[in-house]
Amino acid sequence: MSNHLEQPSYRRPVGEILWQRLQEPRRFIQVLSGPRQVGKTTLVRQVIDKCAFPVHYASADEPSLRSNAWLDEQWNTARGLLRSEDVNTSLLVVDEAQKIPNWSETVKRLWDEDSSAGRNLKVILLGSAPLLVQRGLTESLAGRFEIIHVSHWSYTEMRDAFGWDVSTYIAYGGYPGAAPLVSDPSRWIRYILDALVETSISRDVLLLTRVDKPTLLRQLFELACSYSGQILSYTKMLGQLVDAGNTTTLAHYLALLEGAGMVLGLPKYSGSTVRQRASSPKLQVMNTALMTALSGFSLSDSQANPTHWRRLVESSVGAHLANAQARRECRLFYWREGDREIDFVVELGNRTLLAIEVRSGTAPLTHRGMDAFNQRYHPTRMLMIGEGGQSIEDFLASSVSSWMM
Repeated sequence: MSNHLEQPSYRRPVGEILWQRLQEPRRFIQVLSGPRQVGKTTLVRQVIDKCAFPVHYASADEPSLRSNAWLDEQWNTARGLLRSEDVNTSLLVVDEAQKIPNWSETVKRLWDEDSSAGRNLKVILLGSAPLLVQRGLTESLAGRFEIIHVSHWSYTEMRDAFGWDVSTYIAYGGYPGAAPLVSDPSRWIRYILDALVETSISRDVLLLTRVDKPTLLRQLFELACSYSGQILSYTKMLGQLVDAGNTTTLAHYLALLEGAGMVLGLPKYSGSTVRQRASSPKLQVMNTALMTALSGFSLSDSQANPTHWRRLVESSVGAHLANAQARRECRLFYWREGDREIDFVVELGNRTLLAIEVRSGTAPLTHRGMDAFNQRYHPTRMLMIGEGGQSIEDFLASSVSSWMM
């Protein structure tokens, strides 16, 4: 049996991590968490096709199946494989685990039963609502799990899988299921809005979390997409939303949308946690497909509109960094003092700082923000992307940590 995945996989780095963990003698619950339609199920199927031990796969996506009794039944089926096939290891895969009421308590009970009985039943849980999965893990399963975050597809993955150039990726983002539809713009837009956006909001947020103002949550999502790359105070948001409630509600809903892998609000870098939390957020999509679908612009439309294209370019850099943050590779901020601004501040361990400015070729070339930030915080590296600096393609094709060297 080979120690690595032989078949092609555009999520190969993540698949390799999962594969290696399944080969280890020590048991941990492997949790794959991430947004919808980023390849979690496909990745797991590629991995289990290589497994030498028997596997039982079950999905809790159907509403009629969401019960603790159903989870018990699937678990016992996987246990039965140990006896019926006379092996010392079997694997249970549960997709959409977060949709089962009190799933984490049930998993804890069953996992601990296996540990006490000496059963080597390995478990993989998949979830498309990262915030909710994380909550269940920390509440009941401390010390029993490892998380593998599956983020949106990167530029290199879309390039290698579909032959995209960097401009196509900037406009259409990293949803592999939508890639074959880009030649039919109206169909592509409907797929993004109906199969991804509405499904994520209605099935991963509204059905699983208390949201008193669902219309407001949808409006906030659209606002964040429209203003991606811009700093917008909660007070200004209140002025643009119907029945907006208060700033606490907006901050909470923005966190829910981030948990679904859609949009987030970046805090201002200040070196102080208290001030970061009190700052006006910089809105940022986690996949530029969301901006394009709501704008209705094609690639040529976007490129013909310098202001819109500049925002897409900056948002593609922000999405690349935001997904690295979701994988816990870094922390992401913006910085502004008066009229001096840094587009992105990336913090790695031990306060290692990377300051990033994005230039699309249409904005005036100035280093005032870089100079001011350098004098105040002394970052490890300052990086200009676009005109006068690194190409956008090189940046999107590289890991965030590689730019710190």
